[in-house]
Amino acid sequence: MKLRTTTYRGALAALLAGGVLLTAGCSGAGTADSATSGEGKPKPGLVAPDGGGGAPAERADGAEERADGAKEGEQESDEDQGFRAPADYLSTFALDVDTASYGYARRTLSDGKQPEPSDIRPEEFINSFRQDYPRPKGDGFSVTVDGARPRADSSSGDDWSLVRVGLSTRPSDRTGERPPAALTFVIDISGSMAEPGRLDLVKESLGILTDELRDNDSIAIVTFSDEAETRLPMTKLDSEGDRDRVHSVINDLEPTDSTNVEAGVRTGYEEAVDGRRRGATNRVVLLSDALANTGETEADAILDTIDDARREYGITLFGVGVGSEYGDALMERLADKGDGHTTYVSTSEQARKVFVDQLPANIELRARDAKAQVAFDQQTVRQFRLLGYENRAVADEDFRDDGVDGGEVGPGHTVTALYAVRLREGASGHLATATVRWLDPKTRAPHEKTGSIETDAVDGALWDGSSKRLQVTAVAAYFAESLRGSSMPGAPGLSELASRARKLAAATEDSAVRQLADAIGQAQRMEG
Repeated sequence: MKLRTTTYRGALAALLAGGVLLTAGCSGAGTADSATSGEGKPKPGLVAPDGGGGAPAERADGAEERADGAKEGEQESDEDQGFRAPADYLSTFALDVDTASYGYARRTLSDGKQPEPSDIRPEEFINSFRQDYPRPKGDGFSVTVDGARPRADSSSGDDWSLVRVGLSTRPSDRTGERPPAALTFVIDISGSMAEPGRLDLVKESLGILTDELRDNDSIAIVTFSDEAETRLPMTKLDSEGDRDRVHSVINDLEPTDSTNVEAGVRTGYEEAVDGRRRGATNRVVLLSDALANTGETEADAILDTIDDARREYGITLFGVGVGSEYGDALMERLADKGDGHTTYVSTSEQARKVFVDQLPANIELRARDAKAQVAFDQQTVRQFRLLGYENRAVADEDFRDDGVDGGEVGPGHTVTALYAVRLREGASGHLATATVRWLDPKTRAPHEKTGSIETDAVDGALWDGSSKRLQVTAVAAYFAESLRGSSMPGAPGLSELASRARKLAAATEDSAVRQLADAIGQAQRMEG
């Protein structure tokens, strides 16, 4: 077999992701006018009922009230720190189904180490768990909005609630026909992949996947260390001999030299473009520890390559991270730019889950460029904060601009956004409206779906009878915020959090929740 080789010089700059508290929703760039059309008319489902904006409200006693609901000169409590008054009452973000941050944090804790705060993305903790949202009958999304109070007693002025916005797509019909898949695997064979649980796990995963794919699917294989090689051009798996050929290439992989992610991604996308199939799901699957140390000095060169292939050919990226040391920030940025998502595997069980149980969700698409916008009612909401999604922010006015990149979501996925919301004193009535907008994967026609919530829907106590899945969501969010050194209203200590997680694991009989309880317990022990 003839191998094509591409070499690159220089060094790839490290990419660091920082955690930022958002207090005006995810966008931060929107204004009161951003929720109106060019003619000044409200956009349906987007504007707070009073017209939006953060102008001071009039009080019956004649005193001026700040936008955060406090009287002029009133001192904020300690719990209010980091929750400034919103500039507008809209929160807009691209959907994200990544879970790698949570998987890598669990691995780090199991190794007896504390995760780096910059590696913690709360939305990826939240989205790592099964939800109970209703599924839509057709393509697109269902929208569910609910909530509860983390503390039952509000007599002391604790008027914070959690509001959960849940989106869900229809699962694949396993008995039906899915579109064929044309998958280009870009495999890291650098020296760092020699560690147990890296290249050996990748080879095992690909071996499983090769046997699971259908006869009308295709595979190409590119490897990279200090240079990139095409080991197998796009090959259809319509005979036993073709599958044997793929297995042979996988079995022969051995670690060597340095890590040139830029070379691997460039060559992988070239191969994906050359081997693309009309009517198929064309996807690049990057398997790496993402510890780049050779290649282009500017990461933008990689990101631009991905962006061009995404826009022109619709080729998406699925990033699978491995290793005790893992370049999470780089992998996450590549997947976001490549209209895909990331996950992290460290065991054979996790690999089988990703490449067998979740295979349709990881290679098919239900929605392209999906975005969500939540419009809070200024008459009832004093403050709010979206947990996570900092690097998925979208300007409010770009919600309906279909040229602005969103997120890609596959069949059977759920996406959850959790807000800490402070209601105004005596508030009653409409609380928020959530709208999701997406493009049909085939026709690119835009669609929208909305859901709303009233203030009485968040009056119930979180821990005393609300949805068990909402409780799991809260535990995951509190845990993530604790690991990145932040806080949110109603947050219990790690000891109480571990206890609640163990009770939820027993009540739900969910092994994933048991693993969450174990991870919290490990963090608690390190805390001393």
